[in-house]
Amino acid sequence: MRMVLDRAEACGATTRMFGGAELARLPMYTPDGDRNPTAAALAGHLRRADGVIISSPGYHGSMSGLVKNALDYVEDLREDRLPYLTDRPVGVVVAAHGWQAGVTTLSALRAVVHALRGWVTPYGAVVNSAETRFADGTCDPPGVAGQLQLVADEVMRFVNGRAPTSEAVNVGTGQYPSLGAPI
Repeated sequence: MRMVLDRAEACGATTRMFGGAELARLPMYTPDGDRNPTAAALAGHLRRADGVIISSPGYHGSMSGLVKNALDYVEDLREDRLPYLTDRPVGVVVAAHGWQAGVTTLSALRAVVHALRGWVTPYGAVVNSAETRFADGTCDPPGVAGQLQLVADEVMRFVNGRAPTSEAVNVGTGQYPSLGAPI
């Protein structure tokens, strides 16, 4: 997730990540329950967001309970001028130990985003943690970095209303054609 947000920031976004430790502080969602500071902050940031990136581990073929609970708090935006995630591009990233869990989790996240009226970007990244290693802001194999950057690029293109550029990342190599070096 950090690599995706770093890329979005490099493209001009201001980002705010709600990581696992913060999500663990969210009480189980109830429609009429009190909102603790973390829940209020999450709803406030989502309200102001032009785009959203969701990342989840794949647990037994679906998203983690912490991520699903956080997504349930989007219900607090139901009365807004733009309810839920209406008109917002949403990028999706999944990390799972194996392809099957990753792909089913990606599908589950896409279904939830659609139910929340968000626009899921065409490309969603699945990181197979059995084959990928992260250290010091890099990953091996380098092509995974390109996949993660593509998620951020698509969200930013939709936010900015721009057509794809000729500088699109090559997902297979993690390289931009004009730069010729891994990102």
